[in-house]
Amino acid sequence: MDTLTARDLARRSQAAARAGDRDAWLALFADDAIVEDPVGPSPLSPDGAGHRGTEAIARFYDTVIGQVEGLRFEIERSYLCGDEVADVGIIHLALPGGHSSQVRGVFTYRSDGAGRIAALRAFWEFDNPR
Repeated sequence: MDTLTARDLARRSQAAARAGDRDAWLALFADDAIVEDPVGPSPLSPDGAGHRGTEAIARFYDTVIGQVEGLRFEIERSYLCGDEVADVGIIHLALPGGHSSQVRGVFTYRSDGAGRIAALRAFWEFDNPR
């Protein structure tokens, strides 16, 4: 059994995204993992089904994370329960053209029990970033 907790995987995911390390970020996910960011229908997932599997998650990275010039996670609280962690906080985004945005929400990560992320779900209001 792997000794990485869901919190460990969350921190690795956040560090890879912050570093712009696409390969390291993608390597954290199980082959059948899902990314729902945000959860439910949005311009990033019009049908609300999220992004399931390696190819879909890679496309999500390229069209979302890969387009920001920088990001920083400010985790205010973190709750580890079994194979899941819920992080409450803010993602600070540096956007092209000198713009910035903040996304306040709850970000959950579920481990597959074998050292990889089975699910990343982000609860935030797409129409209400700061």
